[in-house]
Amino acid sequence: MLEEPLASNTSQENYLVTAVISHIVRPGREQGYEEWLHGIATAAHQFKGHLGVSVIRPCDHTHPEYVAILRFDHYDNLKTWLESSVRQEWLERLQPLIEKPETIQTLTGLETWFTLPNKPMKAPPPRYKMAIVTWLGVFFTISILNRLLVPLLVGLPVLLRTLLVTGLTVALLTYVIMPRLTQLFRTWLYPI
Repeated sequence: MLEEPLASNTSQENYLVTAVISHIVRPGREQGYEEWLHGIATAAHQFKGHLGVSVIRPCDHTHPEYVAILRFDHYDNLKTWLESSVRQEWLERLQPLIEKPETIQTLTGLETWFTLPNKPMKAPPPRYKMAIVTWLGVFFTISILNRLLVPLLVGLPVLLRTLLVTGLTVALLTYVIMPRLTQLFRTWLYPI
C-alpha cells in the first residue's frame, strides 16, 4: 500500500514515469498472486496514459519477491491510477497473498539524484531544473578531477584514464555532489 500521499504539481512538464512496485508473496500463494497480477495489470491498462507493465519474478523461492514495473506517460496519470478506487479494491484482494505491505518507488530518470532525506515522496522537479543542477554537478566534479586526478593518471592509456575519471565522477555525483546540490537548491527544485 502507498504509505505517503503523492504530491501533485500541475505545472509539471510531460514526461514518462515509472512506478516500481514490490511484493513479498506468502509461500504457497504464488498461483493466486499470478492471477491477481494478471487482473490488476488488465485494470491498469484501462487508465489514461498507461504504457505497459513488466514483471520480474523471483528466481529464488526462499525470497519470493515480485517486482512490477509500471509505466505511464505522465506523473499525474500514474497518480490517478495509484490513488484510484479500482486499484484500492485490487489491493484489498492482495492482502491475503502477501507477507507485508507493498513498496512503491516512482522514477522518471534523473530524479533519484533529487531526493530529499526525511521528506515525503513528491513529484520530481521539472526536467529543466534537474538538467541545470546536474550540469552544475558534472561541471564542478570534472573540473576538480581534471585538476587533481588526471595529472596523476597521465601515464595510463587514454581509455583506462577515461574509465577511471568517469567512474569516479558518477560515484561522486551519486553519493556526494548531487545530494548536497539537491539540498542547496531544494527551495528552487521543490517550491512550496
